[in-house]
Amino acid sequence: MRQSTRTLRFLPGLMILPWLFACNAEQAPAPEPVVQTAAWRSTNDGVVVAIDRDGFNTLRLQVIDDAIVRVTATPGDDFSNLPDTLMVVARPAGGGFTTESTEDSLILKTETLRAEVELASGAVRFTDAAGRELLAETQRSLAPVDADPGEVDEDSFAVRQRFQPRPGEAIYGLGQQQDGRVDYAGENIELTTHNIEISIPFLVSSAGYGLLWNNTSVTRLGDPAPAQPLTAGFDLIDANGEPGGLTARYYDGETLLLERSEADLDYQFLDHASVREHPLPPEAEDAENLRIEWAGTIVPRRDGRHEFKMYSSGYARLSLDGETLLDRWRMNWNPWFHNASVELEKGRAYRLALDWTMQGGYFRLLHYGPGPKDERGLSLASETGKAVDYYVVAGATADDAIAGYRRLTGKATLLPKWAFGFWQSRERYTSQDELLANLEAYRERKIPIDNIVLDWSYWPVDAWGSHEFDPEFFPDPGAMVDRVHELGARIMISVWPKFYPSTEHYAELNSNGCMFNKNIEEKNYDWIGEGYLNAFYDAFGDSCRSVYWQQIADSLNVLGFDAWWLDAVEPDMHSNLSWRHRKDLMTPNALGTGAEYFNAYALPHAETVYRGERAIDSEQRSFILTRSGFGGIQRTGSAVWSGDIVTRWSNLREQIAAGIGVGLAGMPYWTFDIGGFTPEDHFRYNDGKAVGHFSEMAPEYQADWQEINLRWFQFGAFTPLFRSHGQNPYREIFNLADEGSAVYDSFVWYTRLRYRLMPYIYTLAGDAYHRDGTMMRGLVMDFPQDPQVRDIATEYLFGPAFLVAPVYEPGVDSRAVYLPGGADWYDFNSGQRLAGGQTIDAAAPLSRMPLFVRAGSIVPSGPAIQHTFEGTDAPLTLNVYTGADGSFEIYEDDGASYAYESGEWARIPVRWDDAAGRLTLGDREGRFPGMSAARDIHVRWITGPGTPPGDFDAEPDTSVVYTGVSLTVEREP
Repeated sequence: MRQSTRTLRFLPGLMILPWLFACNAEQAPAPEPVVQTAAWRSTNDGVVVAIDRDGFNTLRLQVIDDAIVRVTATPGDDFSNLPDTLMVVARPAGGGFTTESTEDSLILKTETLRAEVELASGAVRFTDAAGRELLAETQRSLAPVDADPGEVDEDSFAVRQRFQPRPGEAIYGLGQQQDGRVDYAGENIELTTHNIEISIPFLVSSAGYGLLWNNTSVTRLGDPAPAQPLTAGFDLIDANGEPGGLTARYYDGETLLLERSEADLDYQFLDHASVREHPLPPEAEDAENLRIEWAGTIVPRRDGRHEFKMYSSGYARLSLDGETLLDRWRMNWNPWFHNASVELEKGRAYRLALDWTMQGGYFRLLHYGPGPKDERGLSLASETGKAVDYYVVAGATADDAIAGYRRLTGKATLLPKWAFGFWQSRERYTSQDELLANLEAYRERKIPIDNIVLDWSYWPVDAWGSHEFDPEFFPDPGAMVDRVHELGARIMISVWPKFYPSTEHYAELNSNGCMFNKNIEEKNYDWIGEGYLNAFYDAFGDSCRSVYWQQIADSLNVLGFDAWWLDAVEPDMHSNLSWRHRKDLMTPNALGTGAEYFNAYALPHAETVYRGERAIDSEQRSFILTRSGFGGIQRTGSAVWSGDIVTRWSNLREQIAAGIGVGLAGMPYWTFDIGGFTPEDHFRYNDGKAVGHFSEMAPEYQADWQEINLRWFQFGAFTPLFRSHGQNPYREIFNLADEGSAVYDSFVWYTRLRYRLMPYIYTLAGDAYHRDGTMMRGLVMDFPQDPQVRDIATEYLFGPAFLVAPVYEPGVDSRAVYLPGGADWYDFNSGQRLAGGQTIDAAAPLSRMPLFVRAGSIVPSGPAIQHTFEGTDAPLTLNVYTGADGSFEIYEDDGASYAYESGEWARIPVRWDDAAGRLTLGDREGRFPGMSAARDIHVRWITGPGTPPGDFDAEPDTSVVYTGVSLTVEREP
């Protein structure tokens, strides 16, 4: 460990006091001279304190603004070795604070926030202006870096910060996890990056603060160590009563190949190419249908809650004492963790049984044991860093905390309006004729659509990274783009950071030192055809990103594509390598090692594309869909999606919590593959052939396929972006169900409903920029005083009005829905009004998802349209849900340009006084070119059963002409 000498030493009292007060001349009157127990000084933006505790020498507090303070603790003498932060764009305010000191402490104050430093230890405690504690440090620590395969700097350490436990505190955010949870208090969460995991190291606490952890390496909430093999927490006894392992039985189908005792069934990673880190036993290498059973007894060494983490693909089922804990399937090439927690008694024997059908996949069973009671407070630990470094955001509400996060990391850009319409995608459209035929089929059937997506492999098979089109299947891509535009739609194209060394683009990047060539050196062939050598470019280098963007601009942007799909940006250089190996493949990079910047690749990559397109197409909003993200991704014109999820009910359920977590981490734009990217083989294939139209599927599976897709689709209609995508079977509505069927009608109904609600949805999008709003809202955001909502992971609010309760189980026609207290709720499907604070059994026939609207909501709706730029000056309908006062401000702009950033937008403020029966349309605020000066506005009063609220063609109760001047509509008694 590097030794350093502090420059701020204990000084004699007569020497320290003049310096101390000179640095704080703004304070009047000066405090009485005291004997200091540590040296500190004021700076333009905060204070610096000399400390000597746990290897840390210097502490700095920086005031970013009235509600945000940065805390940095370093083992060095100063902060000159800290890397520039990739996430944070805000700079310290340079004032706006005062300081006070006593013999034992130093207090930094703003109008909103107080930070008190215990001088003896350097521990920091935060309170609000009223003195209510928000967050208090307990211990920070350093350790040698052991998770970086690259060269470790002398001033790099594994860093950890622990905070005081707070009874009843809930922790939200942190990005996209795939564990079905929303409250992470007391949990062990690994912030890493993977095909289906997105780390945003920002959390929101129910205690009234947010915290941004300023580190780009793998970081853990809770236990600072990764999950361990079972032997770390259990004594293992095999099926024959022998200690030291469990009985592993290897089968080919039903034929037993091998039985032996194993302490760790570790088939988790590849070593390189297709070679496993731990090869299968010779007896099992050639099995055609390999299945492994693992059985025996486990005996815990500690009482308490034990968490099993089953990393798997293929079919895997885990049970304990005959009770199934996990029963999961994932496609073989994309394994991930599945978690189950159980209370276990020390010394008691539990029968464990595991059944894994491999399907060429990966497996390992890991474990977290019970944590010591004194470690249950908030803890954040990173694998490598120069300092403990974090930002505290004071926020009375979750929205306040998220607004502070965006002040730090950048405002969420406003996406183009068309992005909020319906998207159709497929893996993949194999020709331009196929893509256009499917778009034309939507138009012929009068099903609204705004975006069609061209996924990968449009290039020649041996030319990944060339950004060229295979002329056999895409003879005129420019004409394809033009035809999409003629049809009133937009087209997104998939672009990877991956290059074959045979391409000119690779040669250009490589000549500039911009390629991660270890992937080629290891001969990690990809999975196309017989496999090709490939490498990813270094997105951490400024000049490398400039070359990358110019290649895209010259090859693709000139053709008129409307949006970029940035795929595999973890980066997924070679799937199923270990985390350590992946770090090595990214080392060295332009900023450091792969371990140091492991989670951050997607951010500079997306930001370069965003800025590059803005520079070229300054009149058109750039739009990016990216498979990964990081803190600040919201400023890059991007949406994130949940990766290559599978067509299983359990995975559907987990996406609800994943979207809630992304929103609470400050990213308002999230989506997923409606229907799941990869289905099980009985859906994908029939009689050896890939299924296209659902009728090509074996008849016994067709109803199941339609049901899960329809439930997923209903959910997708009420998420920020509404996007259907997946492998075979085809995902177009007309390929999922036949026209005229009840299932088809429901698909179409929800698509049209999305478009009828576009005035409401686009207002939510406008609020994401102008008011730091969140579209997909965890219930705790709007009902923090209701303790029942703190960990609800299968319901959420879509904007302020809609309570969405997706159906995530098969074969049901109802589901339990909790209606938050403090409001009444209308069933959107029936109009029935219900009191909040209760759980109901909500009707959920196959054609409808439970959906509720809060009393007092004003929901603007529009006409039936085929795309988002149709009918922009058409009449609006205000659907007023009576029973409480309410307000809503309808947002409008041109939907396409960046003029909204310079004030070219308008709002129509609407307010409902329930007692008076009075609806007031206030004076219009703002204007923009092309805005309709006058609008016909219809009003519907939603009061209870009768005409369903979703029948937007119902006769309005009254109508007015709105010219931008305030007017009042009285509801007749």
